[in-house]
Amino acid sequence: MKATPRLAAADAPHARAAPLLGNSPAVVRLRREIERAAQFSSNVLVTGPSGTGKELVARWLHDAGPRHSEPFIPVDCASLSGELMASQLFGHVAGAFTGANCDALGCFRAAQGGTIFLDEIGELEPPMQAKLLRVLQERTVTPVGSYRSYPVTARVVAATNRDLREEVRHSRFRGDLYFRLHVIHLETTPLARRASDIPLLAEAFLTQLAAEGLPQCRLTPQAIELLCRFAWPGNIRQLRNLLEQAVIEAEAPSLSADLLSALLGDEAAERNAAWDSAETIVDEPTALPKLAWSTLAEVERAHLLQTLEHTFFNRSAAARLLGITRQALLRKLERYQIDLPTRRD
Repeated sequence: MKATPRLAAADAPHARAAPLLGNSPAVVRLRREIERAAQFSSNVLVTGPSGTGKELVARWLHDAGPRHSEPFIPVDCASLSGELMASQLFGHVAGAFTGANCDALGCFRAAQGGTIFLDEIGELEPPMQAKLLRVLQERTVTPVGSYRSYPVTARVVAATNRDLREEVRHSRFRGDLYFRLHVIHLETTPLARRASDIPLLAEAFLTQLAAEGLPQCRLTPQAIELLCRFAWPGNIRQLRNLLEQAVIEAEAPSLSADLLSALLGDEAAERNAAWDSAETIVDEPTALPKLAWSTLAEVERAHLLQTLEHTFFNRSAAARLLGITRQALLRKLERYQIDLPTRRD
C-alpha cells in the first residue's frame, strides 16, 4: 500500500491564497510581476527578509496561473536533513530505511501538475542540493531505496532570506542549482520600506483576529503613527504577532500607542529616539540625519536575543514566535555565536 502526503485544508486544490495587501509602489510592482510570471511554468526564486510573505507570494503565483486547480505542496527545507529530507521530497519504497514500512509518494510526485514550494532553500544541505539539481535537470525523481525513476511535472518555486549569490561565492550553495532556480526572480520588500501599507495591513489583521474569536479592536491615530515609525526587524509576521498580543492585553476596544510601545519594549523607545534625533539634528538644510545605522546581521542578532529573553531562553517557544523551525533557530544561534544559559526546553 502506498502512502501519500496528506494535504492540509489550506493546500488542497481550489484553496485560494490571501490577497497581497498594500498600495505602496513595491507591492503594486510585485503584484504585477506575479500576475505575469504565473502564466509560465519556469522555476521561480522568491527572495526577501524573513516575515515578508514569501510563501504568500508563492501561493498567489500558483493561484493566478493555469495550475490553480492542482495541488500546492509547501516543504520546509530547514526542518529535515539527510535521508528524511530525501524521503519527504522524492518518496521511498518499503524497507528503504528503518521505519519505512510502506511506500511513500514524496512531495514532488504529490505536487504533480501543480506547484512545489521549497521554503528556506538556502538551508538545504550540500548532498540534497546535488539531488535536487538532478531532479530539475532530468525532470524525474527516484524514490529512496528504488532504481525506478518517475517523471515530475510540478512547477518549482523556491524561497530564501539569504543572498544566494553570496552563498555561491563562499561555496555554501551550488552555483548550478542557483541558476536552475533563478529563472524568474521575485523579491519581497521589508515592511519598514513600505510603511504606507501598515495601516491597511493592521486593519486586516485586526479583522482576522476578530474572526478567530478575539475581541474586535481598533488602533488610535497615535498607535498607527507609532507602527508606521517602527523599524520592524520581524516584518509583517512581527506586526501580526504584536497586534495579537495587544488585543489580548487590551482592556478596551482601542489599542493605544502606550500599549504597543510597552509590548515592543526598549526597541520602540530606541527607534523613537533615533527618529526624533533625525528630525532635530540638522546643521544646515542639506545635512543628512546623524544616525548610527545597524547592519541587517546586527538587527537579526539583536532580535534573536530579544526573543530568547522574552521566552526565558526556551528554544522551541522562541522558534514559534519567530515563525521558523527549531533547527533553523539553532543554526542561526551558531552562525551568530549566541551562547545560551542552561537548556530549559
